[in-house]
Amino acid sequence: MKVNGQLVDLEIQVENEGNYPERVLYYWAREFSTALNESQNYSSLPRTIVISILGFNHFKRPNKFHHEFQVLEVETHEPLTDKCALHFYELKKLPPLTSEDNGRDLWLKLFKAETEEDLEKISALEVPIMNQAIEAYRQVADTPEFRNLERMRSKRRHDEAQALYNAEQRGKIEGAEEERQKWQDVMADKDALLADKDALIEELLAQLGKIK
Repeated sequence: MKVNGQLVDLEIQVENEGNYPERVLYYWAREFSTALNESQNYSSLPRTIVISILGFNHFKRPNKFHHEFQVLEVETHEPLTDKCALHFYELKKLPPLTSEDNGRDLWLKLFKAETEEDLEKISALEVPIMNQAIEAYRQVADTPEFRNLERMRSKRRHDEAQALYNAEQRGKIEGAEEERQKWQDVMADKDALLADKDALIEELLAQLGKIK
């Protein structure tokens, strides 16, 4: 998305599948390197930000849920440029809400919500934009397409676990080529699932836009 002339890439990673910092750098480089038109000079490159919302703990500090990274000189910490920023939010480390005026933390709490009770706690704060988002989510979640997606997600988790187990067991005896192919098939299914998820997110945003 574009926000005040900046490119913002919002990534949501529920489970730790490894090498996430490298993936984030790849995402940033992809967006930054494709933002320049052929006739533009380098000064036209926009500030590019990747925001990662994590459903797992990646950093060691137990009480710090937000980490920001830039390109800095190693001794003086002088920034090389302000056009690179990487933000990480670890949902498991979120503190209790202290103010209904803290919009950032409210949105993070909404991302973290797992039960209807969690949603009700946010709704009880009577913040209009949050209640609009919750209502939009409920409208989408009530569709057969969403319920089918949830079943597919559960199945994918079981399939991944089984594929990894088979690869580990068979790899000790027969080699891992066959299991590697099976794992690639699992990843192809995952890509298809993500495509469906993107479509549902677009529908969610559309529903949110309809609510006044």
